[in-house]
Amino acid sequence: MIRGTEFMDGEIKVILFDLGRVLVDFDHKRAAERISAFCPKTALEIYNLFFESRVTVDFEAGKITPENFYLEVKNMLDLKLSYASFVPIWNDIFFLSPKNRSVFRLANSLRAYYKTALLSNINVLHYEYVKKNFPVFSVFDQIFLSFELGAIKPDKRIYEQVIGRLQVGPQEIFYTDDRAELVESAKSLGIRGCVFTDFEQLVNDINQAGITFQK
Repeated sequence: MIRGTEFMDGEIKVILFDLGRVLVDFDHKRAAERISAFCPKTALEIYNLFFESRVTVDFEAGKITPENFYLEVKNMLDLKLSYASFVPIWNDIFFLSPKNRSVFRLANSLRAYYKTALLSNINVLHYEYVKKNFPVFSVFDQIFLSFELGAIKPDKRIYEQVIGRLQVGPQEIFYTDDRAELVESAKSLGIRGCVFTDFEQLVNDINQAGITFQK
């Protein structure tokens, strides 16, 4: 049994998890290395130019289709690769670590005592790939995806949508994410949060939040 002191401002009702580097690990450099064989840019140039670019952000926010995303990438990189060949390379960045498996088991245990939810910045191609290849979504009562919500973290609008759809007060949500700026944005709205560093730290943070469950 994990126990902790109760907060004075109400019980936690929802445990909200991030996906990437929490439940599934990923490495964009895998895709950059493979894409570099089909364009004049190096893997490092592709990584720096591409993975934090406007087009990638728009794709994760659901503002462009997969086909239009591919066309923008093709033009940006002078890519000599068909859409059908590009998609598997784009998707093949995910893997499971022991840390991920531990968090998955934790979420599964928590589900018997709390509502569990997931909030991810993710594009539709990556979502469909992860859903098909990694059994991580089954332990969540509600799943919130940036490409469906039309905004990406740390935009406060995405957290506001999540709060509304969960139908609880922000202080009744406990949220963990590997990026501090995303946790801080959520906390500015009253959500309780912790930065995910490793499984042991997450268990400690859950303990400190007064969340109890049978392991």
